Amino acid sequence: MEVREGSVSRRRGGDLLLWAVVATPVMAGRVSPPWHPHDVPLCGGVLALLALAVAVSRRWPLVAVLAVVAGSLVDGNVVFAIPVFGYLAGRRSARALPAAVVFAAIAVTGTVLNLGLLGTDPATWFMLASVLLFAGVFPWLLGRLRRQQQALADAGRRHEQDERRAVVERVRLRERARIAQDMHDSLGHDLSLIALRAGALEVAPELSPAHRAAAGELRASVAAASERLHDVVGVLREEHTLRPPGESVADVVDGARDAGMTVDLRADAVGLPPLVAHAVHRVVREALTNAARYAPDAPVAVEVARAADTVTVAVVNPAPPTGPLPGAASHGSGLLALRERVRLAGGVLDAGPRDGGWAVTARLPLAGAGPPAVTAHPAVDPETGGPHRAEPGAAARRLREARRRLRRSLLVAFGAPAGLALALTLVYYPLVTAGAVLDQAGYERLRLGEPRDALGLPRRQVGPPSTGAVPGCEYYTDRNFPFAQATWQLCFADGRLVSKEQIER
Repeated sequence: MEVREGSVSRRRGGDLLLWAVVATPVMAGRVSPPWHPHDVPLCGGVLALLALAVAVSRRWPLVAVLAVVAGSLVDGNVVFAIPVFGYLAGRRSARALPAAVVFAAIAVTGTVLNLGLLGTDPATWFMLASVLLFAGVFPWLLGRLRRQQQALADAGRRHEQDERRAVVERVRLRERARIAQDMHDSLGHDLSLIALRAGALEVAPELSPAHRAAAGELRASVAAASERLHDVVGVLREEHTLRPPGESVADVVDGARDAGMTVDLRADAVGLPPLVAHAVHRVVREALTNAARYAPDAPVAVEVARAADTVTVAVVNPAPPTGPLPGAASHGSGLLALRERVRLAGGVLDAGPRDGGWAVTARLPLAGAGPPAVTAHPAVDPETGGPHRAEPGAAARRLREARRRLRRSLLVAFGAPAGLALALTLVYYPLVTAGAVLDQAGYERLRLGEPRDALGLPRRQVGPPSTGAVPGCEYYTDRNFPFAQATWQLCFADGRLVSKEQIER
């Protein structure tokens, strides 16, 4: 509950900060002179509109974009909020089609309103369309790109988690196969002895025929069971036997000593149950192998302590005089396999640094504690909120799909503005040049002093140059691309041409 309240508080604080950022240009424009009485209610309405846009931006980000675009018609300073909400719309919208529809609707509506109803100059329309493109569409594309980058990072993390789970599962299966191999060897040996004794009873003369027949059936059943055990468990046998038949903990320690290690053994491992004995043997062997690899010059203490109902195995070595620390062994698959082996025997394994060295400790029950029940703990899928069900190659496919979407978003983020700008220019150019072109030959035919009506000038003019319009002068273009800027300046007095000039650009 406290976590949820903290999240809500942070979200509200973020929304308040966002409102302060987008409202600052509006308030700065209103507090600057000159002041007008109607500015106060107008400013309040604009600030309320921005607050509404912030409130709906998390759930309906495109509605917030529409709100600030409409607000820019009332107060030009609201235009500074368009890039902010455009970016948030790209960051928070799951689909791209609704945003494309909204921006297209804004563009069409603005074009019809300005060119059709209000008679806005094409240059002004071009400026407004450019504002929509670079202040709205381009930030939305950047937000969309950031969303795809986050999706790629999430897919990469899920892929790594699935890979780690797959590695752990392979280690567990391999360890179970080794256990099956050990059980096959020991149980097969015991069943063979039972079959041998049943065969002896079958031919014993002092038994009655009925008893000998029963012994024969017992021998046949044991033989059949041994054969089934060989067929079922033998499939899991590995090519190389990891534990020689009959090898004990003392034999493992003797082999380590023969290899040059200093090992102190204190063990009471006689008469252990088979599964426990196998686990003890495996723990000692794996721990000595790691000690020889990561602390070759350090002495090792091996202790197998037996209590009433448990047996404890401890393999401890101090820090090596030279070379890497022994903790590196804990990151391999050997420790995972040991944990699985001990877990299946009903015990627990603890491995980690101790006094600068390394210690491996296992505690196993002697009786009455079989393997723990296997309980699945599936990971939570971040997309559905339910259990994550890993399928072969599913994480890799998601990762490839996320990378493909990111590449496409990169292409769109940088290519779409350029393409839209080109399309906008191709629309703007004929609008500006239609009926406003005076070519070089026509300009040279103009004679000073002639009446304006006799000059045959184009029916429309273009906007004056950036230096400003001169009273009594008209401006025409020579079709220069892409903006069709003013090329000729013709000045009149009393309806006659008094000067003509080519504008330097």
